[in-house]
Amino acid sequence: MIEVWGCLLILLAAFVTDLKTMKIPNVITVTGIWSGLSYHLLTEGWRGAWFAVAGAATGFGLMFALYLLRAVGGGDVKLFAGIGAWTGIAFTLSTMMYSILAAGCIGLIVLIWRGETRVRLRRITGSVLGAAALRSAAPIQAAAKGQLQFPFMLAVLPGAILAIYYM
Repeated sequence: MIEVWGCLLILLAAFVTDLKTMKIPNVITVTGIWSGLSYHLLTEGWRGAWFAVAGAATGFGLMFALYLLRAVGGGDVKLFAGIGAWTGIAFTLSTMMYSILAAGCIGLIVLIWRGETRVRLRRITGSVLGAAALRSAAPIQAAAKGQLQFPFMLAVLPGAILAIYYM
């Protein structure tokens, strides 16, 4: 249970800063990674260290793929490495899944509220079809420049809470 509380402390700090500045500073993300790794190393030895490294690599790697598509920022990538360092692979994957679902719901609500749903759906469809036809991510990356943006922590914190609830 200490792992979950350590992770939640990092998430709360990231939540506050992301809402204020749309950025998650390195001091929070790096602290999350190193404190999770240190905790597991001290309490479980090398086995715990590998648990933390595997979780951090999973969180970082999968979020880095989303970063390349310009779906998330660099702070989000490092934050998920911190989540993984504290909680391991399974919890990180659950948090990621719930966060992406929550982000989709938030995005859809904002689009409906603004009345931009059709325009955005056409743009997304065109970029995905263009990427498939060209066998390149370039159309998706180009379309990402005009995409809807909101602090991803609005989705990550509820995602983590759902992951805890269903754990």
